[in-house]
Amino acid sequence: MVAGVEIHSQVAPQAQTEILTDGALQFIAALHRTFDATRQSLLVAREAAQARLDAGAPFDFPPETAHIRAEPAWHCAPPAPGLEDRRVEITGPTDRKMVINALNSGAKTFMADFEDASAPTFKAMVEGQINLRDAIRRQIDFESNGKQYKLIPNPAVLIVRPRGWHLDEPRVTVDNAPISGSLFDFGLYFFHNAQELVKRGSGPYFYLPKMEHYLEARLWNDVFLFAQSYIGMPHNTIRGTVLIETLPAAFQMEEILFELRNHSSGLNCGRWDYIFSFIKKRRADRSAVLPDRKDVTMEVGFMDAYVRLLIQTCHKRKVAAIGGMSAQIPIKGDEKANEVAMGKVRADKLREVTNGHDGTWIAHPLINKIAREIFDKHMIGANQYHIRREDVRVAAADLLNTKVPGKITAEGVHSNVSTVLAYAGAWLGGNGCIPLNHLMEDAATAEITRVQLWQWVHYGTRDDSGDTITAEYVDKLVDTAIPEVSKAVPSIKDEHLQIVAKYLRSQIRQPWPSEFLTSDLMSYLAAADGVPAKWQRSSL
Repeated sequence: MVAGVEIHSQVAPQAQTEILTDGALQFIAALHRTFDATRQSLLVAREAAQARLDAGAPFDFPPETAHIRAEPAWHCAPPAPGLEDRRVEITGPTDRKMVINALNSGAKTFMADFEDASAPTFKAMVEGQINLRDAIRRQIDFESNGKQYKLIPNPAVLIVRPRGWHLDEPRVTVDNAPISGSLFDFGLYFFHNAQELVKRGSGPYFYLPKMEHYLEARLWNDVFLFAQSYIGMPHNTIRGTVLIETLPAAFQMEEILFELRNHSSGLNCGRWDYIFSFIKKRRADRSAVLPDRKDVTMEVGFMDAYVRLLIQTCHKRKVAAIGGMSAQIPIKGDEKANEVAMGKVRADKLREVTNGHDGTWIAHPLINKIAREIFDKHMIGANQYHIRREDVRVAAADLLNTKVPGKITAEGVHSNVSTVLAYAGAWLGGNGCIPLNHLMEDAATAEITRVQLWQWVHYGTRDDSGDTITAEYVDKLVDTAIPEVSKAVPSIKDEHLQIVAKYLRSQIRQPWPSEFLTSDLMSYLAAADGVPAKWQRSSL
């Protein structure tokens, strides 16, 4: 055992033996001891920034970095091997079957997700590392129920998304403190696979989530430099694509690229989390109340401005501007409904490629053909860096524009209640990515629904029937929705639905919504993994 490192769960013992080796634990302990104090200080800085916003401070582009935005000469690193053409990227959790199907999907890359598409049980986290290790070495083939799952000769390029800076990994402590989920996921993947990836003509590539400040990007860059030196790898081998999925990050896109410039592979429009952040960060602003979730489309003012600024920023600095997720999945047994759903995918991908995006996200292998056809038709080369979008002029007011056509409907409130119950209930059962109403949903959708319900109750808004949305109004919908969700998703345990119902009732009565549902509910996963109560820091 490594000095100062303790593992507080006995689940998945074989995976632990293979992945949590002394060498790997020494590495993640070194990461923790070097960087966790900075991580903690940045999380405190988030709280201070939110307090300033609540007090009325305006959002704006940072004045201290105006010189970075104004300097035209700096550019980011050239595309790394395998990242030259990213026209279609598929995303999903790291279970063995999903990894094989995604790598075989025909998409250019696969983002293997330890974050929003995964419920971070310890079993899922360590076995996910096993699955990625085996996929890289082409040793992942297996048989299930008489069906063979095998990798094709030229699978998609692998990109890994670790958990965000805010999440702890309570099952592993270093010097009596939980390690960062980010450093745990990144560290194990990098330690076991970085050299092997380079030998195979690829590299250690990452998606970096949930950042709120360019100093958080600087921390990732410092981690990359340390990690490469630790294993004797040349600097600037790693690549990181940053998800712009928080409102503060939208005002700091150039600064984030600048901090990571020698390791950067671009930015991505994390659209669903961005809506969540837009509501949460403007929680004290009554004018930021949004209508039904379905009305907050990519065409509304603040979303369109964010997309145009992201594309302009990336191409100015010669990196990829990746579009967002189409959550639609094929609808079996209803050809008409399926064609409507696939029509929405086509329209979404056409909007992205004609705006200038260099690639897009899909949630299901069968969507690849649609997305690929549209990007192949409209994007002739490997990317669209040459489309500079110099016509774009986005001001702070554009990123804050709350003029969203639509209304708050009784149906929309009910849908939000059902969605947060279903997703969070499944998450407590270890499933972080579930189909709901023919959409593949992850934690971002549950977060939008949660904070919208809080926002509507907090500001006493009315639905389309004229009824004021109160806590009691939502309580009644919770009572109605529980049996509906149980019937629609029978795999969800009743005890988990009751936990989520209690949580939601509490949330809508709080002065402010909590930061993350996943942090709030993490203690239940930790307890299920046998973690002593003293390490269950994230709790209700």
